[in-house]
Amino acid sequence: MVWGSRCAAGLDGHRRLRPDHRTGHGGGYVGSGLTTTNLAGRTLADLVLQRDTDLTRLPWVGRQVRQWEPEPLRWLGVQSMYALYRTADRRERNRALPHTSRLARIANRITGR
Repeated sequence: MVWGSRCAAGLDGHRRLRPDHRTGHGGGYVGSGLTTTNLAGRTLADLVLQRDTDLTRLPWVGRQVRQWEPEPLRWLGVQSMYALYRTADRRERNRALPHTSRLARIANRITGR
């Protein structure tokens, strides 16, 4: 079995597993450590061997995730959100606002927070 990936993080932060003929793909378990990796490996083994088990019925099996935006659009979007949050933080700090600034609320809505 070969393990490898550029980055296992998905846009929605959820884990996912997908069988693909005699191989499988797992991802989205960044930061969860070896326990989730072990579970993913056992689940993928059942999927590749076409076993109907409790593991193959977990919600992360077959989960579809929206693809990352192409570069440089993804980079520009991330940098824009960082800049928007930095500006919001600076305005809140300078004005000693007792509530979240309008810029931060806009950024939160865009990022889904």
